[in-house]
Amino acid sequence: MKYVIRLLLLFLSLAYLVFVTVRYSRAEDTRACTALQIDILDSAQATFISKGGIEKMLQKNRLHPVGQTINSISPIKIEHAIESDSFICRAICSITPGCRVRLAVIQRIPLLRVMADNGEDYYIDEAGTRMEAIGYEADLPVVTGTVTPAFARKKLKALGIFLRNDTFWDGQVEQIVVKPNGEVDLIMRIGDHIVHFGRIENIPIKFRNLYAFYTDIMPKVGWYKYSEINVAYDGRIICKRRKPNKKS
Repeated sequence: MKYVIRLLLLFLSLAYLVFVTVRYSRAEDTRACTALQIDILDSAQATFISKGGIEKMLQKNRLHPVGQTINSISPIKIEHAIESDSFICRAICSITPGCRVRLAVIQRIPLLRVMADNGEDYYIDEAGTRMEAIGYEADLPVVTGTVTPAFARKKLKALGIFLRNDTFWDGQVEQIVVKPNGEVDLIMRIGDHIVHFGRIENIPIKFRNLYAFYTDIMPKVGWYKYSEINVAYDGRIICKRRKPNKKS
């Protein structure tokens, strides 16, 4: 995110200089806007928002600047329209010399997708912000079960941040099941077993213990030896053997 902040500060500085230059002349400027430049500052991290999608948003709100007179364009209205999309964190619009409009956009980066038992379907980002899932798809762990917005914001985001920052577990955890008591189970991409994670606390320790079990024990006994692996208790791993009539 640091490079995004630097880009944003640079853009703000340039926008301020432009503002000082044109503030006194824009009110009477009846020239037509000739171009719209869109910069998606963190496009390397996510592709939920495209330049074409932003242009469609402006057209839908009748705010696309190209062809409009400079004195009729409202950068603030454009910013508000773009920021109404829950996948956009910030939009900054300015009018530059040469009758052009420049728009910088910062996306929200989702951590988890929530598909709760009550029918709610949305993503959350690292701030716990809710992002509607309609029209967007991302290869992220899916959270199911008894999920409230408060639980997602206060608890799940911590788990999501850990998974995003850990290459191994980010690729291994496929589903997070939230129980009515607030404890969670993990469904993995590899191995036909459930991991009882317990409450979302001591996250690094639990995953460290599970990783040691995966690397030291599982290669010896096989991935289908156990149907359940419990890491909810500090310093202990409790396993349940699979029934004889299944793979062993």
